[in-house]
Amino acid sequence: MTVQASETKKPVLLILHQEHSTPGRAGTALTRLGYPLDIRRPRFGDELPKTMADHSGAIIFGGPQSANDEEEFIKQEIDWINVPLAESKPYLGICLGAQMMARTLGARVFCHVDQRAEVGYYPIRPTAEGLAMNETWPCHVYQWHREGFDLPPGAVMLAEGDEHFPVQAMRYGPAAFAIQFHPEVSHLMMCRWTIRGAARFELPGAKGRDQHFADRPVYDFAIRQWFMSFLDHWLHSGDKVEAPSRRAQRAIEGFEGAMAAAAE
Repeated sequence: MTVQASETKKPVLLILHQEHSTPGRAGTALTRLGYPLDIRRPRFGDELPKTMADHSGAIIFGGPQSANDEEEFIKQEIDWINVPLAESKPYLGICLGAQMMARTLGARVFCHVDQRAEVGYYPIRPTAEGLAMNETWPCHVYQWHREGFDLPPGAVMLAEGDEHFPVQAMRYGPAAFAIQFHPEVSHLMMCRWTIRGAARFELPGAKGRDQHFADRPVYDFAIRQWFMSFLDHWLHSGDKVEAPSRRAQRAIEGFEGAMAAAAE
């Protein structure tokens, strides 16, 4: 499904994992920046493009799945991330999408040894590299996860969490970014998540539903401001990079081969 917002900018590919999930604040922000939205759900049969030539960038969002799952669409998305990486086109992974990027780059995705989770608002600290990119990082962000990931070889840490989930934001190459947290969550999404996912509040380290709504007016304005600035920077992160055509062709051929094998 493509939502038209501009005749001059190519759409941003948005990859979602549930039938009724939405891109939330990310969709609103991208539309305000003038980008059409191309929403696809590979889990339900939508195809992914073989090249990023017709898109300004791609975002893979979160979901209840794990990047370690064996479902075919999970493996397909992990393999497909090589397409924007090879073409140096903007890629953003949010939560599950971040963990998929970590897997693509050979890093571990794991549950905490004590089964701890981050569910609610938690502090993060931008690194020097993160501050060089954006000086207005929020001090707390909204989390909804029980898995984390290691920093892949060659990636740059942009923001850190506590000792339980230290990797909170990273960059790989000029245009690929991953964030463990959820700046896209609107008030309506928070209402829905905290009702349908209420079992998560029982996990070690999770915060209760009342605390989510008490913290939202304290931290959300800074998150919203940062996210708009971040998306604008992200969408221009590949502007001055010449795409390595042979590497891109290898990625496309590998993706086509994986798709053909899955169809057999």
